[in-house]
Amino acid sequence: MGAESSATDFTVWGGDQTAYGPVELPTLVSWVKGERVTAETWVYDAKNAAWQKAGQVAELQMFFRPKAGAAPGGAAAGPITEVEAKALRRVKILAGMTDEQLERFAKFMELEKVDAWTEVVKQGDHGNTMYLILDGEFRVRVQIEGKETILATLSIGEFFGDISLFDHGPRSADVVANKDGLVLKVAAESFERLALEAPDLATPFLLAMGKTLAARIRHDNKRYSDSVKMARAAV
Repeated sequence: MGAESSATDFTVWGGDQTAYGPVELPTLVSWVKGERVTAETWVYDAKNAAWQKAGQVAELQMFFRPKAGAAPGGAAAGPITEVEAKALRRVKILAGMTDEQLERFAKFMELEKVDAWTEVVKQGDHGNTMYLILDGEFRVRVQIEGKETILATLSIGEFFGDISLFDHGPRSADVVANKDGLVLKVAAESFERLALEAPDLATPFLLAMGKTLAARIRHDNKRYSDSVKMARAAV
């Protein structure tokens, strides 16, 4: 990259304490529009050789508009207490439950708001909780030689952290919020209580999750098989 182009680069300091970049202005703007970068996100402007909040970057100010009734600085992450059955139905593995079942199911779990750039799951950490995505977007990533490699992008209706719910083992990847979101936390202790007190809810939940995991395995097996065939054909 030449000196002229590097002078227009930006580096973003994420809420997960990781620097992203350098990236050019169009990419940075797309991150702002996708709410991966907020007005309070720190950005390094190579042209001015200075760090400043995104809302203070001249090229980005037009994209930030105050929202009526919004609290200064945005909403902090934390638990909330109620969710409607129709919101839970957006999660694919819960879609087969009735409204009454969904309302009972939610009482065993915990809802949590997640701010953009929050690292919900950290690779290598031991965990015992899975997460159902009710709102927002999350990226699954691994760090290779200090660089981020995105394995998948998850959105409303999907879930992650399911293996640790059962084996309490180390997380295989980071999961980071691309924008503000809402998740339903299914902790191992809560699930055990669900299985004992409401097996009529635990059984369909496990069956639906098993079908989804089986589909993922079939997809990964096919992708691996196709990769092997391509590699052999190239020899």
